[in-house]
Amino acid sequence: MLQDYLGIKRGLEVEGKHLDFYSLSALKQKGFNISRLPFCIRILLENVLRNYDGYVITNDHVQTLLNWAPEPVDKEIPFMPARVLMQDFTGVPAIVDIASLRAEMARKGKDPSRINPLIPVDLVIDHSVQVDYFGNKNAYRLNVEKEYERNSERYRFLKWAQTAFDNFSVVPPGMGICHQVNLEYLSKCVVERNGIAFPDSLVGTDSHTPMVNGLGIVAYGVGGIEAEASMLGQPQFFSLPEVIGLKLSGVLPVGTTATDMVLTITELLRKTKVVGKFVEVFGEGLDSLSVPDRATIGNMSPEFGCTITYFPIDGKTIQYLEKTNRPSDVISLTELYARENLLWRENEEEITYSQIIELDLASVVSTISGPSRPQDKILLTQAKDTITDIIQTKYFRKYIPFPDRPLSRWDDEGGNALPEETVDADTSFIRSVKIRSNGEKFYLSDGAVVIAAITSCTNTSNPDVMIGAGLLAKKALENGLTVKPWVKTSLAPGSRVVTDYLKESGLLACLEEMKFDVVGYGCTSCIGNSGPLPEAISQAVADNDLIVSAALSGNRNFEARIHPQVRMNFLMSPLLVIAYAIAGRMDLDLDTEPLGVNKNGEPVFLADIWPSQQEIHQVVNTEVKKEFYRATYNTIYDGDSQWQNLEVPLGQAYKWDPESTYVKEAPFFINQSEIPKSIEPIIKARVLLKLGDSITTDHISPAGSFGVQSPAGKYLLERGIPFEEFNSYGSRRGNDEVMIRGTFANVRIKNALASKEGGFTKYLPSDEEMTVYEASLRYKNDQTPLMVLAGKEYGSGSSRDWAAKGTYLLGIRAVLAESFERIHRSNLVGMGVIPLQFFDGENSESLGLTGTEQFTIGGLNDSIKPNQHLVVSAQCGDEIFKTFSVKIRLDSKIEIDYYRNGGILQYMLRQFIAKDNGR
Repeated sequence: MLQDYLGIKRGLEVEGKHLDFYSLSALKQKGFNISRLPFCIRILLENVLRNYDGYVITNDHVQTLLNWAPEPVDKEIPFMPARVLMQDFTGVPAIVDIASLRAEMARKGKDPSRINPLIPVDLVIDHSVQVDYFGNKNAYRLNVEKEYERNSERYRFLKWAQTAFDNFSVVPPGMGICHQVNLEYLSKCVVERNGIAFPDSLVGTDSHTPMVNGLGIVAYGVGGIEAEASMLGQPQFFSLPEVIGLKLSGVLPVGTTATDMVLTITELLRKTKVVGKFVEVFGEGLDSLSVPDRATIGNMSPEFGCTITYFPIDGKTIQYLEKTNRPSDVISLTELYARENLLWRENEEEITYSQIIELDLASVVSTISGPSRPQDKILLTQAKDTITDIIQTKYFRKYIPFPDRPLSRWDDEGGNALPEETVDADTSFIRSVKIRSNGEKFYLSDGAVVIAAITSCTNTSNPDVMIGAGLLAKKALENGLTVKPWVKTSLAPGSRVVTDYLKESGLLACLEEMKFDVVGYGCTSCIGNSGPLPEAISQAVADNDLIVSAALSGNRNFEARIHPQVRMNFLMSPLLVIAYAIAGRMDLDLDTEPLGVNKNGEPVFLADIWPSQQEIHQVVNTEVKKEFYRATYNTIYDGDSQWQNLEVPLGQAYKWDPESTYVKEAPFFINQSEIPKSIEPIIKARVLLKLGDSITTDHISPAGSFGVQSPAGKYLLERGIPFEEFNSYGSRRGNDEVMIRGTFANVRIKNALASKEGGFTKYLPSDEEMTVYEASLRYKNDQTPLMVLAGKEYGSGSSRDWAAKGTYLLGIRAVLAESFERIHRSNLVGMGVIPLQFFDGENSESLGLTGTEQFTIGGLNDSIKPNQHLVVSAQCGDEIFKTFSVKIRLDSKIEIDYYRNGGILQYMLRQFIAKDNGR
């Protein structure tokens, strides 16, 4: 029973309707200094006040937030989000889990319908479309046909869930990317529910959920496991955060974009070390940033490492709500509530932050980042030298006899020497291969751009950069420029609104003429759904091990993420994506070297085709119309004829198909006991992988395509699935047999126990090298528990729940790392895998651990406390040669309960069974 125990409930009238709310102003009148609190902390405070029940959410939680300080106390606080957002890659396994919970309830003779979302859940199908077809006007239609051909079974399952579950909506394929749809339509800033008004908030099963921080909404990414707990009424628990104030001054210089700004901020905040912290933006520089600009920053929060990047509600928020056709009562409620409840930005706040970082927007310059981390900023003026150096030092040394000499190109590649001429003894030349593709002959070389993708909600949500890209394409055509024949181009808008305003302005036709045709409304290349390279290009790269590149407007560029054959991936604005597609290579000085020549043979430089701010704003102001948002979102749930014609089973419990290789009942809950076992020590565990720093969920979780020789490929072949129907790991996340075989199978993962890159390890008892999956089976037969040794920032990147699920299914019972990324640590706990952390200054190397030892983790019992220190013994043969202490990263009492139960969903299932038993 919720209680207004501080007596602060008040009322307000909005368009003739009376609503109650929990008033921070009333709390201030009682003597509490609310004005010093960051806005994001005020929202957390309102959340615990509104959900206070004296049991799950207590007075201690309220007092913890009321007494927030720049160096906050080390205490856990609960958070009850207003709703949950999912995309289909993480959404399918989450719904498989919920359906599997129902199946176990039915087996136990209980009512399966008791397992049901208690808060609204929106699932947007955006992660499945792949760029198989590109560069022509039929690309979108053909890619959608392929999408349904590959995924209709998954889509039928999701459509069943929409009918079987309350509070569950599905946005069909082809409508947009979940974060852009969330920004443009789903988010309301202030929610009205059961006569109560309160701030909109959410958790999402994708790490870029903080995009809507730009609308003044506290939202962050979680794994599917945590999202399922929220769906079932369980609060999120996390440590009271520090709040870093990002103070902006000045305005962006002419010629720069929001992308340049966000890549600058990414580098700045990564250096500040904001992992696990909140960032709140303030300062007069904020006045010049639109909501799409702010959302671009919020979207990249995972790249900074912070939980959220919060922008308080102000006049820009209201303008955006009006522009995107929000109902008048939503707009009125947002402004009135924010002003009444101390959540409106006046720019005269007296807020105290944990730390203040300053950025003068006037200092931002044109920027890209890469080749494999978003925080590795490269100034455009330095791009040629930096990228040439990367090629030479990181990839190239083994291919040339004099690797320390400067690199150059042949004349027909843009250099100043001919292959027939005597090579200067002081110069080495980039390798080139002469190939034929689509009737054209050309050189493909190291540094070539083979993928140029305008993709990802990060930038496609921002009309300024999308219109800018269209104008740049128009000017390039007028100057006779085209993209190079080896570049795979694509345009994947985050919503249909983008296509509407590009078409209305006449710029879509220009983009299409430049081969940037719409290939789909989804994440595409940003999540690795780039599709295959043209055969001749792929063969040349494979045969010659060429070091080729991708130019992307996305947010992630980790190794092997975009395409397994593409070593270097660079993030940049949509305008620069087109520029590099025209250039065809990354080792080019865009300031001093021409992109090409016009019809008169005169050089054309980037500056010649770069649109002015005035041109961009004129088109944005006249062509981005409210009607486009109305038309798109009035039919958002309808879907196309293929979606409408999908036949789905009926019933509260899903009828599992035992032959399905896409959707399979999760193995975690079958015949689960009603009482959990006691917590016990882990005895003589073996190391399955010994890993270094910055191991991402891309390294751990199955993602992208996979081959016939992989364990997952062999599994499908054994079941009669031909290679051409393998689809991607992401599309098969509803099948644990495929996913366990793909865990730690990334082609670029480096395991110190194996002699080669990829998903290999050593079965230590016999010293045999084999795949990670094969070794796990051997250890399972031996009844040997497994663990992982790792370095810093373990589990950074996308919030993939399969990174934790696959870890658990391989038999890994503990991960010992120097530090963890927030979401993955939580997901490990949610799967019953214990995260352990080295003491500061210690790691495997300093302790002399090779990974070949047997490890015993003592002190694990039912009496363990949050963050307790445990003693680990490392044993070689029969002798213990090293003992050392570690910190258990179970950060709260509830996490200990989750671990004791074998995971968060097992905990919830036992709660539901107990309630059904009347206990």
